Amino acid sequence: MAEREAARTGITSLKITANNVFGYYIEVRNTHKDRVPEDWIRKQTLVNAERYITEELKEFEAKIYGAEAQIDQLEQTHFARLVQESIHYIPQIQQNAAAIARLDCLCSAAHAAIQHHYHRPQLNASHELNIEQGRHPVIEQHLPPDQPYIANDVFLDREAQQMMMITGPNMSGKSALLRQTALISIMAQIGYFVPAQKAVLGILDKIFTRVGASDNIALGESTFMVEMHEAASIVNNLSERSLVLLDEIGRGTSTYDGISIAWAIAQFLHEHPTRAKTLFATHYHELNEMEIQYPRIKNFHVSVEERVDQVLFRRKLNPGGSAHSFGIHVAKMAGMPQAVIHSAQERLKLLEQNHGNHKHPSAGPVSKSKKSAEDDPAMQLSFFQLDDPTLLAIKEQLIDTDIDRLTPLEALNKLSSIKKMLQGGQ
Repeated sequence: MAEREAARTGITSLKITANNVFGYYIEVRNTHKDRVPEDWIRKQTLVNAERYITEELKEFEAKIYGAEAQIDQLEQTHFARLVQESIHYIPQIQQNAAAIARLDCLCSAAHAAIQHHYHRPQLNASHELNIEQGRHPVIEQHLPPDQPYIANDVFLDREAQQMMMITGPNMSGKSALLRQTALISIMAQIGYFVPAQKAVLGILDKIFTRVGASDNIALGESTFMVEMHEAASIVNNLSERSLVLLDEIGRGTSTYDGISIAWAIAQFLHEHPTRAKTLFATHYHELNEMEIQYPRIKNFHVSVEERVDQVLFRRKLNPGGSAHSFGIHVAKMAGMPQAVIHSAQERLKLLEQNHGNHKHPSAGPVSKSKKSAEDDPAMQLSFFQLDDPTLLAIKEQLIDTDIDRLTPLEALNKLSSIKKMLQGGQ
């Protein structure tokens, strides 16, 4: 129709198109509007063009829109007929679908097991969990092709090694070890091959996890409150076939509070009649002392290689505790300004000097014998155990001052100097 009308009117640039408001129309630029035939009906005026309709075009439009409606109606009719005919075969269709889904799942599982070198686990009625060369099934797929996943062994039982106390630096792989243990346990119990060289484990009824940090602002619960809720749920619902995974318990509060809470929870799990198998990852190195007092708690650490200006994470789990967290090195790796890193290192040295020889009260059981401050000088609180550099400087001045030889004027001057140091420190 566009070609015919262009030939009839001599307007070669006319075009026929449509929109949702006006339907189909003929558009002619203003330079050619003097050639428009009288049987065209003006529909819309634009800045540079005019739009027209004709009786023939309206008929075409009705046929086109009518055809779309008829197509929809035919589709609905055929679909309804198909549904009615299929009703008689619903059980067979569902049975076929279930068989295809099962085959798809088993074939996919077999393909993944072969491709990623999974092995068949052994399930038994014991209370042991023995994983040799276990890997995280997701993390290992995201590593660069030239970087192998560092596999680790995990062994837990209710008699000799109920709890593995795992220490190590930030980013060393403690959390990944906890997660991969849970995933391997679940994969084994659903009848799947596992990412490990060997896995022998008893049936588990629950896997409790306290991993990661989250809050619940809507209910006014802080990160620490959520952590305590989850920890309380764990200790109140244990069974002898439970697996407990705790990652950084107590980190949401002050250091001494956190250590005390973590110590108490570990002690509770050890002494609980269920003797639930537990992986306990922590930065509180004081908890390594629990191995001495509690026979079923064993210390492990994720090894690192410390060099002059960097730390290499080996991600290998070894027996024994760790004494460093290397948090400042991680901050440096994250791009923290050098001034911040230097300040943190200086503060760390200061804290280690002041507290390195002080044993935390939660590091062991409280003695039954009562001691007074006079009997044990270490129990006395010292004003100069504070970590303020100004107070330490004042301490050094007082130590170097021979009070017996000071004149009253010199004493007043010394006191004034100390006061100015305090005001400057503020």
